[in-house]
Amino acid sequence: MKISPLFVALCTVAFAATSSAQPPAGPFPLAAKAGMDSHADKTAPPGAVNQGPFNMKTWKFGPAFDAPANTPIWNPVKLKMMRGEKITSVTVMGNADPEVYCAAANSGVDFVWTEMQHSAGTWDSVQKMWNRCPHAKAVPGVRVPTANQIDLQHALDLGAVVLIIPTVHDVAEAREAVRWSYHPPMGGRSQGNMTQAYAKVPGGYRGTFNKNVVVIAMIETLDGLRDADKIAALPGIDAVFAASGDLSNFTGYKQGDPDYERAINMVHDAAMRAGKYLCGPWFWQNRADFKCFQGHGGDKLTAPGPGLQAAFIEAEKKEFGALWNKPGQVTGGPWVPKMK
Repeated sequence: MKISPLFVALCTVAFAATSSAQPPAGPFPLAAKAGMDSHADKTAPPGAVNQGPFNMKTWKFGPAFDAPANTPIWNPVKLKMMRGEKITSVTVMGNADPEVYCAAANSGVDFVWTEMQHSAGTWDSVQKMWNRCPHAKAVPGVRVPTANQIDLQHALDLGAVVLIIPTVHDVAEAREAVRWSYHPPMGGRSQGNMTQAYAKVPGGYRGTFNKNVVVIAMIETLDGLRDADKIAALPGIDAVFAASGDLSNFTGYKQGDPDYERAINMVHDAAMRAGKYLCGPWFWQNRADFKCFQGHGGDKLTAPGPGLQAAFIEAEKKEFGALWNKPGQVTGGPWVPKMK
């Protein structure tokens, strides 16, 4: 029987995911005695930090994944945000041809907004896109369908370092986004088998990811406006996005109408009060205090072929002008500027 290369690859990944983090086998001096109740729920082994009955609310987290002191940021988008610089993106549908994605990722923006809320894409199609050019200039970002464990886990395990959470209706939904976007102790993200692109990031991926991921909450609805201050202030939310189209959809007013502008200003004010980044569409670059922008210059560039890369570069340069092609200058990881 002939075994397919894909089957072998999948088995290899599965084995690595279950075995790579395992310590050497035995001996196990602190293990429960065979056939005996150790009463571990009530009594800790000698030397344990957490003594007394088990209590998840008071659990003191261990140092197993602490990064070395002064480990540099390796996500150029996060680095630019820490410096107060403006960031740009280009939108690519989640079922785009990998060649289209790679052209977008090398077009001079900071991250690719991979669209999974309004597209027919699957996580398999996203994996094919991101794997085609893992060392592109722009980092992989994605707008997930909702703030849920399945989609966020898929996005992160495939390599996303920018997460856009749509239609965040209230602070409870924002908490779910944070919960599944971060590893413990900040969140509840499970540890999966990561892409090799992050194998040598400074300080190690698991220990540094929480400081490198960017989480953007989109405020698009009336209930989102009601909770805008709480959403923006939530630890783990790096930015709020004033959704130009859906705030019109959910309010019934268009840009320039006083009621519409009031809604945008409410998101603006929430970001300012919380000291968080304020995001919007590319054509709001001159609106006060907006610092991150979603571009659409490549919307019509959907077919691979000669001239695609040049067309994407021209489109993003036209949209972003002085903001175009200004990557964050990280010193380690896959986005270190390549020597010419």
